Amino acid sequence: MDTLDTHAWLADHGDYLFRMARRQLHSDELAEDAVQETLLAAISAQARYAGHASPRTWLTGILKHKIVDQIRRNVREVELPRDEDGEEAVDSLFKQDGHWVEPPRPWGNPHAEAELSQLRRVLDECADRLKPVMAQVFSLREVAGIETEEICKELDITPTNCWVLLHRARLFMRQCLELNGFSKAGAA
Repeated sequence: MDTLDTHAWLADHGDYLFRMARRQLHSDELAEDAVQETLLAAISAQARYAGHASPRTWLTGILKHKIVDQIRRNVREVELPRDEDGEEAVDSLFKQDGHWVEPPRPWGNPHAEAELSQLRRVLDECADRLKPVMAQVFSLREVAGIETEEICKELDITPTNCWVLLHRARLFMRQCLELNGFSKAGAA
C-alpha cells in the first residue's frame, strides 16, 4: 500500500471513523484526535496490513483501541483547581472543617473489578483463537455494534454467511469462556 492510498483513507473513511468516535467519546475534539491517531497508527503500520479485511474494517479496529486509550486518559487526568498564580489550589477541595467540598466518587467493588479484568483477559484470549473472518464479524457486530447489513458490505459476504459466522463465533466464545472458569451462571 503506497502513501497515496493513505490519503484516500481519510477521504473514503474519515467521516465514518469520526461518527463512530463521536458516538463513543461525546466530543468533536476528542473524536478528531482519535481519528488522527488512528490514521497515524495506520500509516506507520501499513506494511503489516495484509489486506484480509477492507481498509475500513482495519481502520475501525485501530480506532477502537484509540477510543479506549482516550477514555483511559480522560479517567486518569483529573484537573485540580488552580489559584490566581496558577498553582494547584488543593485547599479549595476541602471545607473549613476538613471534610471534602465534593466527596470522591465511590471506589466501587474491587473484587468485582478484578473479576471483570479477568473476564476481559479471557475474552481477549478466546477471541484471538477465532478464525480471522469469524473474529472480524464477531468484533464488528458485538464489540463495535455495527449493523449486519454494513458488515456484509464491508466484508463482501451474504447476510446468511454473516449470521452463520456470528452463530459459530458466539458458540465458540461461550464454550471457551466456560472452559476458562466462567460458568453459565456467570460466576468465575
